[in-house]
Amino acid sequence: MTLLLVALGAAVGAPVRYLTDRAVQARHDSVFPWGTFAVNVFGCLLLGFLAAYPAGGLMALAGTGFCGALTTYSTFGYETVRLAETGARPYAVLNVVASLGAGLGSAWVGMVLAQAVSGTS
Repeated sequence: MTLLLVALGAAVGAPVRYLTDRAVQARHDSVFPWGTFAVNVFGCLLLGFLAAYPAGGLMALAGTGFCGALTTYSTFGYETVRLAETGARPYAVLNVVASLGAGLGSAWVGMVLAQAVSGTS
């Protein structure tokens, strides 16, 4: 049953990632990978929330499945290397620093929100 929940979450997360990435990137005339940045930060927020919220089977569906397919470390790595290779080194550094800072910060915010909603600490 857990495998089915993970697969179902991933089946939703992957297209959401692709469509969100394309929509966000289309609105920015920049070499900075705003689409990947946006899905990764949102995924960190959601996973932080799910990790701190007592929800049982929801973690397999939404955490492992949806967030696993939504977020993308490999694309983050590839885009960062491409930025550096094409002479956009300041953007490459910004991508690393901003992605780590915003990702960790949003995971923490997600955990705090879950604790506030669930009444745990």
